[in-house]
Amino acid sequence: MLCGASRAVHSVSATARVTGRRLSSQAARSSQSSRVALVVSTASLAAAGAFWYASNGTNPVHNDAPQPAEAGQRRGAERTRSSGAELTTLVWGANKMHVLEDDLPESIRVPTPSEWFDNVALRDLALHELHAACVDARGDVYQWGDGFFGNEPGSSHGKPRLTLRGKNITHLQLTRTRVFALSASGRIYVLSSRQADQALPAGAQTPASTPWWGTGWLWGEEEDVDFAEITPKEKLKRGEKFVQISAGTDHMLALTSEGRTFAHPITLNANSHGQLGFRRCDVPAPADLEHLHLPHKHPRVPLELTPKSIADPYAKSSPAIRPPGSTPRNLEAFIGKEAAAAGLDDSNIRFSDKLFEIPALRGVKVDRIATGGRSSFVKTTDGKVLGWGANEFGQIGLGGNVTLEAITVPTEVILWRSTPATMRTKCVDIFAGGDLTMFEVERADGSGMPSIEVLTCGNGQYGGLGNALYSNAQSTPVRAKNVSGLFEYSEVTKNMQAIVPDTISISPTGHVLLTLDTRKHAGPGGGGKDVVAWGANFDYQLGNGKRGSVPTPTVLQTPEGERFMLHRKRAAEVRDMRGQVWKKNVEVEQRAVAGWNNSVVYWNICS
Repeated sequence: MLCGASRAVHSVSATARVTGRRLSSQAARSSQSSRVALVVSTASLAAAGAFWYASNGTNPVHNDAPQPAEAGQRRGAERTRSSGAELTTLVWGANKMHVLEDDLPESIRVPTPSEWFDNVALRDLALHELHAACVDARGDVYQWGDGFFGNEPGSSHGKPRLTLRGKNITHLQLTRTRVFALSASGRIYVLSSRQADQALPAGAQTPASTPWWGTGWLWGEEEDVDFAEITPKEKLKRGEKFVQISAGTDHMLALTSEGRTFAHPITLNANSHGQLGFRRCDVPAPADLEHLHLPHKHPRVPLELTPKSIADPYAKSSPAIRPPGSTPRNLEAFIGKEAAAAGLDDSNIRFSDKLFEIPALRGVKVDRIATGGRSSFVKTTDGKVLGWGANEFGQIGLGGNVTLEAITVPTEVILWRSTPATMRTKCVDIFAGGDLTMFEVERADGSGMPSIEVLTCGNGQYGGLGNALYSNAQSTPVRAKNVSGLFEYSEVTKNMQAIVPDTISISPTGHVLLTLDTRKHAGPGGGGKDVVAWGANFDYQLGNGKRGSVPTPTVLQTPEGERFMLHRKRAAEVRDMRGQVWKKNVEVEQRAVAGWNNSVVYWNICS
């Protein structure tokens, strides 16, 4: 409330302009002039006071009262109150490149509905810095964002556009220049991230994911967007197919149903830190890229991708440290003499059309893969983790005794440091993003219920490690607070059970969204799954309406102060991205995705 009745009031109009803020006293600065200015009748002062109290008397005014909400924020709040859609996608954080929605402001402080996805349930959704993509209920791929349409920030833009159809896509992975799509049948397709690069040249054949003669014209499914299929260099076994893909900045991993691990070089920088797991491969000759759909044999160029730390150990050293006679390496040292002479163009989606099995992992049965920006991880069926690639921030998790910047060979990550000898540790899942890595582990000593812990390592400059500290290098996996060692009473088993993280989404820019499966043991009438957020928060990507990084996992709350929970239900109807009804009475659940300085919670179709 306004304090001090003796404070100077210059005019009623000035009071109206600063409604909601504390009036500043200026009597001390202009004591002489105020005697003249304040010759006002008692009735006028009473009228001004009554006017102010009537308009603000019920709302206390504080020193830290926020600025009036922007028009875009008011629209977001109105959407939250008035949205009548059964399925609503919530977005918040940075929207400068319009990857969240074109009608929303560039910074969205709190979870706000996106009208693009009203009553829409997706198979998958992926966000990048400049573009985004999703798979709708029919298995078709849609792309959008200023990076896709080629618009400058703040210029005109468009809604999601259909780019890949009829392939029954289930999963997406994005890089700056590519969109990788995995189909239900195990095929891997690649598209450009820019609409301008997807146009088929005049008179060009239908993209080669089917026999070269094509039959799309017969069924009315002729493609008008350029794409390609990535196939394994070695033939797969009968019935074997790809079931997982994970892409870093310049490389991609793929896992088969038989537990075999393959890698794919996206650009010439794909093995800058040894993240491929091999050096030698081959790519199509640049002169033959336009004829890859034809069934004859194509010339190929051998490629030797040497990690930078090996090709030039003094690349980051000052001239005083570099030995005499040692000069900076040229392109031949990194990709080989023949490849440098061939003039390879890694911006083309057909730069590399093959997947290569990682030699060190032959015979190692893997059931989970993950990639950071320049690092790679696999989890074996017996709960062990192998990692390789960039390690400047300790993101491989090999401990403080390993100070190498690049780990070029898959190396086991020890997850049972500083535990009793009787404690058994088994990795349940792995997650990675940017320069952060997280391991979900199960610990048991045989004396009680096993506990689930989340171990983190890598670059925690903005609090992404979740251990209440800001550290830009953490090589020994540490325990994340508030999400490790949690238990709840199970109505089914009538005892305490561990609360297991359902999914962890790590943003390349440093914030984390973890979903706790608090619904599994809740019993009849139980709620949903809690969302826990922490890390970088310079663009409101944590959804708490504030700026400022948070180093400790914190339960996300709604604008009303309630727990933000992800629910599962049976939707009356689910629509595709065209707004047409796909199916009715469909089981759907909410999922949280951490993008580049933004976050999304969307409805996913349960498999």
